[in-house]
Amino acid sequence: MATITLKGNTIHTVGQLPKAGDKLLDFELVQNNLSSASLKDFAGKRLVLNIFPSLDTGTCAASVRNFNKLAAGLKNTKVLCISRDLPFAQSRFCGTEGIENAITLSDFKTGKFGKDYQLEIADGPLAGLHSRVVIVADENGKVVYTEQVSEIVNEPNYDAALKAL
Repeated sequence: MATITLKGNTIHTVGQLPKAGDKLLDFELVQNNLSSASLKDFAGKRLVLNIFPSLDTGTCAASVRNFNKLAAGLKNTKVLCISRDLPFAQSRFCGTEGIENAITLSDFKTGKFGKDYQLEIADGPLAGLHSRVVIVADENGKVVYTEQVSEIVNEPNYDAALKAL
């Protein structure tokens, strides 16, 4: 169980993130068109998994905007923005914000992604949502960087995540 804070108040996640050298776990998430996406759909690509509680918060929206902008020039790299938001909300946000270089994926159906990656919030007012996490993997699906943002209202370290690529 990891300990993080929400506006200074202690909350916990269900476990520990994957470590550098681990292989990404397979997943099945919902795309904006309601079709499924899994890890194999991104085979051979470097991945930045930008994971957060909800697009309806300023920090989460900022992380999607920033990774969208930073991803534009990255070769052989996909940025996957993952939350439990409904795909309709994700699609509306991306259309409004002009998000074209990041892919939003939803874990709304089962929350299995959050549990499998051990980043689901276990207690507090956001229990059941995903904590703010960045996981970077190479083209072989090997984890090369992780960040569990210690204060959920803070943005991730974009430079460190992209430097790991």
